[in-house]
Amino acid sequence: MIKEILKNIISKTHVIPFPEGFRISPEEAAKGMNFQERIDKVFGRSLRIRQVDAGSCNACEWECTALTNPIYDIQRFGIDFVASPRHADALLVTGPISRQMELALKKTYLATPEPRLVIACGDCAIDGGIYKDSYAVTNGVANVIPVDCYIPGCPPTPVGIILGLQQLLDKLTGE
Repeated sequence: MIKEILKNIISKTHVIPFPEGFRISPEEAAKGMNFQERIDKVFGRSLRIRQVDAGSCNACEWECTALTNPIYDIQRFGIDFVASPRHADALLVTGPISRQMELALKKTYLATPEPRLVIACGDCAIDGGIYKDSYAVTNGVANVIPVDCYIPGCPPTPVGIILGLQQLLDKLTGE
């Protein structure tokens, strides 16, 4: 393993390639700094997100986990995932909202301090996805709690989630 690492360092081969379409130009980097400034302006500090899995296949959770890796590094924008809804500014909900999770989602929503935001992440959270009109799901987050932002995709890419958060901040700041 060490031999392979040294070979990559000497040959200057990128061990982890950047995802397609995720090259950052100087203009986009400046926009990213603006993103962090808008978070500070709206929240007065970092944006804290509580991710809620309400019956999903875990594909969206993998993409949310990828947000915290060194490639996407969402924490550079001042966005953190927290373990408790009592510490959160926003709920990021994934999954088609199974009937068994409906009450738990409502309780999580009520435990989140005001003003709270709700983000429906993924096609299942938006309208039930492939489970739409099944007896076991509620056909989306909006049928259970009010939603402020929709991030489409099955699953949405980490870049798509970041762009969705930027659109939510645009909406909140009126830009």
